[in-house]
Amino acid sequence: MRIFDFINAGGSITWILVAMNIIGLSLILWRFFILKDFKKRLDAEAKLLTLELFNQFSTKNLITHLDLVKDSISRRVHELEVGMTSIKVIATTAPLLGLLGTVVGIYEAFQVISAKGLTDPGQFASGISYALITTIVGLIVAIPHYIAHNYLTGELDSLEINMEKHMAPMLKGE
Repeated sequence: MRIFDFINAGGSITWILVAMNIIGLSLILWRFFILKDFKKRLDAEAKLLTLELFNQFSTKNLITHLDLVKDSISRRVHELEVGMTSIKVIATTAPLLGLLGTVVGIYEAFQVISAKGLTDPGQFASGISYALITTIVGLIVAIPHYIAHNYLTGELDSLEINMEKHMAPMLKGE
């Protein structure tokens, strides 16, 4: 079976899942490259943020303003989180859409049984096939998005800690 035929056999729910997958994978790649680029510039970003804070408080020792420093780092990392919610939404809704397709397919299969009995197993099988295809596609979409979301979230947490480490000597006025 060709991929196009497989997707068509899953109906409109499968096409929605395919669209979600394309959008989600684009977001994942975009976030991955943004974070990779930011990591390369981590030292420069830490220096820039430190200079901004020095200008704001006009003091050579920012340790007294540690909460404000952490807030500034959190705000900068939050800017890097753009798109993460969408990745999480795709990871959580894809299996639900797959389940919806499963229920619709099983319902169609039982409608065939109630209308025609089991005289035409081919029509019954098409409902079961629809159910299985949407389940498969829902999981195929959800699993990589779930993994990517967890990975990128971990990277953002690590980035926040590394920014604090890079800024620590500068904050002391060293």
